[in-house]
Amino acid sequence: MTTTPIPTRPPATTPAPSSNQGRRAALAAFLGSMLEYYDFFIYGSAAALVFPTLFFPTGDPTVATIGSLATFGIGYVARPLGGLVLGHFGDRLGRKRTLIITLTLMGLSSLAVGFLPTYAAVGWVAPALLVLCRMVQGFSAGGEAAGASTLTIEHAPEGRRGLFASFTMSGCMGGIVLANLVFVPVAALPREELMSWGWRVPFWTGFVVLVLAFVIRTRLDETPVFVAETKTDEPPALPVVELFRRQWRDVVRVTLASLFAVFQTVMGVFGLAYATSDAVGLGRTTMLWVSVMSNVAAVLCIPLVAALSDRIGRRPVWITGALSSSVLVFVYFGAISTQNLVTIFVTGAVLLGVAYSGMNALWPAFFSEQFSARVRFSGFAVASQIGLLLAGFSPTIGYALMGAGSMGWVPVAVFTAGCGVISAVAVYFCRETAHLPLAKLGN
Repeated sequence: MTTTPIPTRPPATTPAPSSNQGRRAALAAFLGSMLEYYDFFIYGSAAALVFPTLFFPTGDPTVATIGSLATFGIGYVARPLGGLVLGHFGDRLGRKRTLIITLTLMGLSSLAVGFLPTYAAVGWVAPALLVLCRMVQGFSAGGEAAGASTLTIEHAPEGRRGLFASFTMSGCMGGIVLANLVFVPVAALPREELMSWGWRVPFWTGFVVLVLAFVIRTRLDETPVFVAETKTDEPPALPVVELFRRQWRDVVRVTLASLFAVFQTVMGVFGLAYATSDAVGLGRTTMLWVSVMSNVAAVLCIPLVAALSDRIGRRPVWITGALSSSVLVFVYFGAISTQNLVTIFVTGAVLLGVAYSGMNALWPAFFSEQFSARVRFSGFAVASQIGLLLAGFSPTIGYALMGAGSMGWVPVAVFTAGCGVISAVAVYFCRETAHLPLAKLGN
């Protein structure tokens, strides 16, 4: 598990992070990630509820749903490419400028979805345009989490990197809460209004948040780590080449650890489609409120879990979260299949809000900390996005695995729990980084 050492300067040559800049970086990460994931998951809600009818009218509801959920997964296909390209520029040109690019791409592509013609108007051109917009979303998201996390840990005070970087994920969960809150009144519209104009409103609304987040990010300083690195050494011409030459083992471990994200997409997208299908028959609004409550719990829990990892280490917190999530996913889908609303709400909040936060709160800091400063953006972006590719197609895989009858959800739960166990094992073999100085990370 050793890696080829990368020579570093003595820690004294890197300016100490400023607490004020650390707080501003955490705020910028929170708002930027909120916008990114508002846009990203508003698409997931639409893919589960309205896109099968508007863009994939095959006559077979199951085939239409699978086609719609596959476009959700296509966004994840573009994420590794986005991670590779944006990681390259993040390590060569700077964290700040690259994050402004990711923000702009996500905001404009999501706005474009709100103006797309449907299949009834232009035929197969409509789903083709939808796929294009989704790929731009995915390309942007491929660099967002890596960039926001890298920027934040490089501004954060020593000993508090987990807490400060966790605001990236608090923003993501806040974006999901906002996406679902916007979709609740939209989903409650009469079907004719929902299908004609109502579904477009959430995609237009995100433009307001785009402007706010853009202003905040343009006012943030570049990280002292990146500035010191570029003053002393020329940035690598091809960061990804240096990454795989020196730290390929870390790439493999982070890739496998990234499978934890399957829980979120299976619960948030497949779970929504399954619960509102004819087989179960729960209301759209009910399940959107389950998502809202679960993600509110996550927003509150994430900084607490991250602060705990700063004290006792990343690995024990992560492994506990992964294994407990793997058990709770069976309870959650069992409750959906029996329409037990109390258990659905409680288990959803405990699973997504608490157990899953044991991983979700940590990955911004933990994945960044596995790589040296010269390739940190690229390492995080490339490794995590390859792993997240499976998460993107998990809703489609779930529909393909689902069996008949009241226990048809069991294969989906087994698949999801298996990904959680793999993630736990991968993290067990990662180096513990919570108490390492910033200058020694990745060496």
